[in-house]
This record gives sequence, structure tokens and C-alpha cells, in this order.
Amino acid sequence: MQEIERKFLVNNLQFKEEATNSFEIAQGYLNTHAERSVRVRIKGNQGFLTVKGKSNESGTSRFEWEKEISTADATQLLQLCEKGIIQKIRYNIPVENHTFEVDEFFGENEGLIVAEVELQHEDEAFSKPNWLGEEVTGHLKYYNSQLSKNSYKTWHHE
Repeated sequence: MQEIERKFLVNNLQFKEEATNSFEIAQGYLNTHAERSVRVRIKGNQGFLTVKGKSNESGTSRFEWEKEISTADATQLLQLCEKGIIQKIRYNIPVENHTFEVDEFFGENEGLIVAEVELQHEDEAFSKPNWLGEEVTGHLKYYNSQLSKNSYKTWHHE
């Protein structure tokens, strides 16, 4: 299964007014190797185990495999994860034929808000809402697996 997505910073909170739903998410990484990551996630009252491969050169596409697991199993697996559990609220915002997933981070990544849109192919056109900011597709530091190791709060902000 191939995941194709583009990632953007968010420049204002208007997206919250347009959201159709939101979920609290806690996630950790059992493995953050350069060639793959293995993630455990609790999203609302559901648990998931996800394996993601290395991104292509543009950062828009990579292998993704996900399986739903019980929240009890996910809770236990989170205890085995590498240091740095990600805490965020995910908002789903429909924009024409696409749905943007906007993650508002908390804890060690508080202050960071990132939007992603999944596409059918890399050069697919999509409408950009006015709250969408700078594109950061392919910027490794914005990957959740990297945020768990090098949190947003540790970055040097100007």
C-alpha cells in the first residue's frame, strides 16, 4: 500500500471552525530506523499498529501498512516505545474533494500545527484553504517519528 501525501504548516486557527470532527491521539515508535518506522497509536478509542517505509526523493510517497489492534494492546505497546510519546489532536477538514488532517501538537511539541492531505497521485491538484501555510513535504524534522526524538520545543525559533 502506497501513501501519497503533502504536508504544510498551518498559519491560523480558522481550520478548527471548518473541522467535521477531531480525535485525541497518543503515539509512540517501537522503531525509527531510517528505512522504516513502526508506530503504535491510540486514536480516540481505537488502537493501531503501523509500519511506514522510507519516503521517495520528493517526500510525497512511501509504503504504509496499518492494522487495527485493541486499545489494551496499544496501551501496553506504548510502554515499550522509544522515548518521546507524541500527543496531539487531529482535526478532519473537508476541502472540496479532499480531506485535510490537521494535527495540533501538545507536550514537547506544543505550538506546532501541521496539515496533511492524502492524494491519489503525486501531481494531483487540490484546493488550498487560506489557513494553509508553508509546504514542508519531505522535510524530515516534521515527521512524527522525528518529532518524538527531536521535539519542536528544542528547535531554535527566531
